[in-house]
Amino acid sequence: MFSVNHVLRVTVCAAPGGSAKPQRAVKVAEKSTVRTRKLPENPKVELATFDLPYITFYYNQKLLVYKIMAEEFATVVEKMKEALAAVLEEFYPLAGRLAQDEEDKVLYVDCEGEGGVEVVEAAAEEVEVAELAVGEAPEELMKELVPYTGVMNLEGLSRPLLAVQFTKLKDGIALGCAFNHAILDGNSTWQFMTSWAQLTRNEPISAHPLHNRSLARPARIPLTLPISPAAHELANPNPIPPSSLIARVFSFPESTILRLKSAANSSLPAETKPFSTFQSLAAHSWRSISRARRLPPDSITIFAVFADCRSRLQTPLPDSYFGNLIQAVFTGTAVHPLLTSPPEFAAGLLQKAIESHDAAAIQSRLEEYEKNPKMFYYTDAGVNCVAVGSSPRFPVYHVDFGFGRPERVRSGKNNKFDGMMFLYPGKDGGKGIDVELTLDATAMDNLEKDGEFLAVGGDDEP
Repeated sequence: MFSVNHVLRVTVCAAPGGSAKPQRAVKVAEKSTVRTRKLPENPKVELATFDLPYITFYYNQKLLVYKIMAEEFATVVEKMKEALAAVLEEFYPLAGRLAQDEEDKVLYVDCEGEGGVEVVEAAAEEVEVAELAVGEAPEELMKELVPYTGVMNLEGLSRPLLAVQFTKLKDGIALGCAFNHAILDGNSTWQFMTSWAQLTRNEPISAHPLHNRSLARPARIPLTLPISPAAHELANPNPIPPSSLIARVFSFPESTILRLKSAANSSLPAETKPFSTFQSLAAHSWRSISRARRLPPDSITIFAVFADCRSRLQTPLPDSYFGNLIQAVFTGTAVHPLLTSPPEFAAGLLQKAIESHDAAAIQSRLEEYEKNPKMFYYTDAGVNCVAVGSSPRFPVYHVDFGFGRPERVRSGKNNKFDGMMFLYPGKDGGKGIDVELTLDATAMDNLEKDGEFLAVGGDDEP
């Protein structure tokens, strides 16, 4: 029986009664600020309607782990910092600060003040690359490697919009990045990372960012933020996720992905549009997670996809548009038909929801928000939700700063709630997909014992 070929274990919050391993401290050696080398022509970038729903989410965290010789660390970091200053000339909103017009309460990025990117240099010289790439990484270690855990996007009013940490490992370097999610989405994140890597390699960037956010939506929306304006202190923080969440990375090789897709499409009538790779894998995950949660047959479960709207707008925008151009697309069903029907039932629900989110649906969602702007919190997802962010199409393993591709790309703790999935391309290349999933500890234990989730048919040996 063919099975998922690797499971990477990450404890997001230790389950009650669990034993803790001795922690190796990450020692901070230096903190500095890297600023753009010239002021932009447009020093004020107003946030668009697409950006505003994420103001009460947390900074989006990514960790990239590379193999290098220990003695190369100082040279590598200095070169990456020089390239960071250069790339900020193109991606200048990341060097700014959030601000709010005192008169009309419109949020914008101030790009001409005393901004810059926070840079931390640290060392964890007892930690090996393999622990972060293929082994178990304790929560406390992850928190020390990736900055801004627990920091909300609206705190960008007083904090940098990008924080970077270089940590020297025993045999490599850990690059932890925290991006303010009200400023950019996943597409823009990896455009920035790719461009930064290209400049570090002394190559020109391959695509210049498009900063005109009025192309996405010209409306100016006042917001009442849950903060004390004088002190910029949170008045109504986003609820903290439960303390029993567990994260795992399940690696689905290309052969398994093809079998899932074949199973979902096997019974479709002729001339019916086939299900995509994403729809097939998402349907498999949705059904498996619902089964692992032991949900009552008549309960409702929701699936949410954060869909890129660049190509869906009435006037499409290119991938180079820098900002947020995503919206959550929802579908749902009772648990009984989800689990008792063949895979094409779930895949069909997902396909219909995604394809119906066209320019008209996007416009309607924007208008609805503009009439009644609101803050969004984890509790809005509901108790039986599965949500997908990131994409296996993002070139995360092409971020080469001159010393090879990452050994592993992972997410930090932020924005992980019960049922949240992040999809990445498989680190070994091909069309494999890594699924980084967070679940309640009990449900995760059930899922890991679920042969139907981990083995999807075929004659290969694990």
